[in-house]
Amino acid sequence: MTVTLRPVAPSDCDLICRHRHDMFQAAGDQEAAKAAFSPAYREWQQNALQSGAYFGFIAEVGGVAVGGIGLMVIDWPPHHLHPGVLQRGYVLNVFVEPDHRGKGVAKHLMAASDKAFTARGITHAVLTATDQARPLYERDGWQQTAQMAKEIR
Repeated sequence: MTVTLRPVAPSDCDLICRHRHDMFQAAGDQEAAKAAFSPAYREWQQNALQSGAYFGFIAEVGGVAVGGIGLMVIDWPPHHLHPGVLQRGYVLNVFVEPDHRGKGVAKHLMAASDKAFTARGITHAVLTATDQARPLYERDGWQQTAQMAKEIR
């Protein structure tokens, strides 16, 4: 099986929204899966693709999309461990179709993300991992952090 990667394009918006939906569905998060098809998310996704704020890759086998990865560069305050680093790479929407999992597609996508960040001068990246994907990321050198979240009402 030969996996080829191509850059995401604005015309991939529907595919990315479906991947995001299926990613959250597989993780058991029904509300997040539903939100992936919301008008607000789709509008954000389309605008981010068109502006270039969201970049990344689509993995294809035989010209058919079998996975994808989204990338962004986000401003980040200096940290005592990285005092001169003012931006982070942000990885999101990592998805591989079920029939193609375990065949190295995600590894190709993650390697391409490292190269894309390096080309932009990014030396640190963050992502949110599902329990299912955490071992893949850990094998690739990612480490768990103590990040927490809270909704402000």
